[in-house]
Amino acid sequence: MRPMSEQRQRLLKQLEAAWTALGESYAGLRDSQLVEPGVVEDWSVKDILAHVTTWEQEALQHLPLILAGGTPPRYAAQGGIDAFNARATEDGRRVSLAEVLRRREETHARLLDYVRSQPEGTFAGQTRARRRLRLDTYGHSPEHTAAIRAWRQRRPGLLETGAARVRSE
Repeated sequence: MRPMSEQRQRLLKQLEAAWTALGESYAGLRDSQLVEPGVVEDWSVKDILAHVTTWEQEALQHLPLILAGGTPPRYAAQGGIDAFNARATEDGRRVSLAEVLRRREETHARLLDYVRSQPEGTFAGQTRARRRLRLDTYGHSPEHTAAIRAWRQRRPGLLETGAARVRSE
């Protein structure tokens, strides 16, 4: 196995840091809390996780096309990003919490494998592929991590315990 470049190691660390921070933002919550609406408007933590996973799936779908010199379809052709997100949210609401969590794990593992499998330099610099990867993943999830943390701070009875919070009984 060939050694990994520092650039690829940094990229993988960015992906992992954002993904881990998102996981820590809801750590310790009960399943019933993960499906409560109101984190961001009518979205629950489950909805946010399904949303973030959808965008990692979008990266996986479109990066090969971008790397081959192609251009992914525009979201405007689907009614815009807001319409795309609304459809994805409804799709996520049709599946169980367990399935959303399973998809989150599986999709992220596939994304890391994909990044690792690409030739050195594929995601170096300000390439279209790097931009897409950033916008769909480690540049996107921090806003949702912050929203979950803010929601938890607004909730009475939540106590800080290390990196996670748990409900006081």
